Amino acid sequence: MQSLSEFINKTMQQWKVPGLAIAIVKDNEIIFCEGFGKRDVEQDLKVTPKTLFAIASCTKAFTTMTMGILADRGKLDWDKPVRNYLPTFKLYDSYATEHITPRDLVTHRSGLPRHDAMWYKSSFTRQEIFERLQYLEPTHELRTVFQYQNLMYMTAGYLVGQIADSSWEEFVQQEIFNFLEMRDSNFSVVKSQETNDFALPYQEKDDEVKKIPFCNIDVISPAGSINSNVTDMAQWLLLHLNQGKYGEKQIISSTNLSQMHFPQIVISQPLEYNEIFHNFYGLGWQVTAYRGHNFLEHGGNIDGFSALTTFLPQNNIGMVILTNMDKTPLPRIVTYYVCDRLLGLEEVHWNERIKEKVAQTKEAAAKEKEQIASERKTGTQPSHSLKDYIGDFEHPGYGKLSIEFKDNHLTATYNSIVYELEHYHYDIFQLKSEFVDKPQMISFFTDTKGNITNLSVPLEPTFKDIVFTRMPDKGMTQISFLAQFVGEYEFSGKIIKISLKDNRLVASLPGQSDSELVGYRETEFNLKDLPKNTIKFIRDPNGIFTQALITQPNTLITQPNSVFTATKK
Repeated sequence: MQSLSEFINKTMQQWKVPGLAIAIVKDNEIIFCEGFGKRDVEQDLKVTPKTLFAIASCTKAFTTMTMGILADRGKLDWDKPVRNYLPTFKLYDSYATEHITPRDLVTHRSGLPRHDAMWYKSSFTRQEIFERLQYLEPTHELRTVFQYQNLMYMTAGYLVGQIADSSWEEFVQQEIFNFLEMRDSNFSVVKSQETNDFALPYQEKDDEVKKIPFCNIDVISPAGSINSNVTDMAQWLLLHLNQGKYGEKQIISSTNLSQMHFPQIVISQPLEYNEIFHNFYGLGWQVTAYRGHNFLEHGGNIDGFSALTTFLPQNNIGMVILTNMDKTPLPRIVTYYVCDRLLGLEEVHWNERIKEKVAQTKEAAAKEKEQIASERKTGTQPSHSLKDYIGDFEHPGYGKLSIEFKDNHLTATYNSIVYELEHYHYDIFQLKSEFVDKPQMISFFTDTKGNITNLSVPLEPTFKDIVFTRMPDKGMTQISFLAQFVGEYEFSGKIIKISLKDNRLVASLPGQSDSELVGYRETEFNLKDLPKNTIKFIRDPNGIFTQALITQPNTLITQPNSVFTATKK
């Protein structure tokens, strides 16, 4: 394996990857297990076979195996509705809500695009994310298109925990890690940093490799939070190559293991290389053929780490490659190199091919930036004073986005990430942050009264912009503020009753059901169920609220809105 070591060291330098670990298994034996480079560049600490890396989405196959184990025990049916197990489960689409199955959750065919911005660096709990799924719009119907979806994997793990009456983490630990003697593997980068052999995350930016912060993704753990080393992961590969058996223990039936390895949905993309067949997705594995050989794999990428787990069942070959570099293609390059050698095939120069592809991608990104810059309308200004844009904006699924004014410019904070807003043109600003790889715009919108009420951000690249609605100023939700308006108001012999219910202001209008009042501006409120109906409370010269100005839209275009003044009794 000397030439393999030489190849790895050489390509690591070319791709500026600090550290890499690799394990190769063949014919039920570990034939290679080594570390290369540095797990900590600054401290000059070397990678070992025991060094912990984030395996990211290679975690997904652990989630599907837990489901297979439950299926073996008769506790889960791959093809019965999820609502049979989770009655409160709800998606945006009612048909999908009623019909989506555990199999659908883990084959990326839910109809939902990624919606990754909703959970990335979010403070939501797993339960809160689960409850917010109903507000995330799909782009396709159930089971029609492959769309990679981390949130559905989180849901699958949540399902496992509920069925097992524990948690996904506990189930994986007890039913997989313990039996495979994966003693070093864990579920959180927090836990990894408590050990004495873990890799730091790195990223290349502007031709310089820098250490970056760990990204904690515990909240969607079943989609990608496992940290492991190649020594442990080699046991995982052996389990798959040995039909679900480890030693004398049958951890998962060969029937359910084959379900994991069997194509479930086509990944619609054109053939790019002659050596690689069309891609399909199984249950936690991507299924294809490499140079005529059945080939199962799953990659993993999270801030500062890239991983790839691969096995060729008919050839009894498997390998795992872990690196501490963000979005590097090196694991794939090394994987193909090893496959060519072990299969006795003439080597394909994948390194050169992928270098060319990466260069083309960078060129396309540069052209996109140039195009966006050329489309900017010069000489424009925002329609309002910058301070008028300040406020909290909310989406029922994505949560809160806050606009603030600091150091004479606007900033946007979403999921703990702070962006500077640079004016682009009109009421559109460009988001500036280390987390933004390509230009993104935030657009502000005004209502007919000229007030800024909404903003939109392209948080889901494959879908329309996500629209956030301005929340009332915090002062408008305080009980002491709302209590000033409580009472009965009279106009034309009719009574409007304003009361507090569950710390919210409610209006009882003649002939209508009660409606919650949602703060708009200052002392003006919109009726939640009738948003174009407004009530504005008016002070007398002594500062006491004695009147309510009620506006109701007229249904006839030719007639103006109806405005009534009610006096407090």
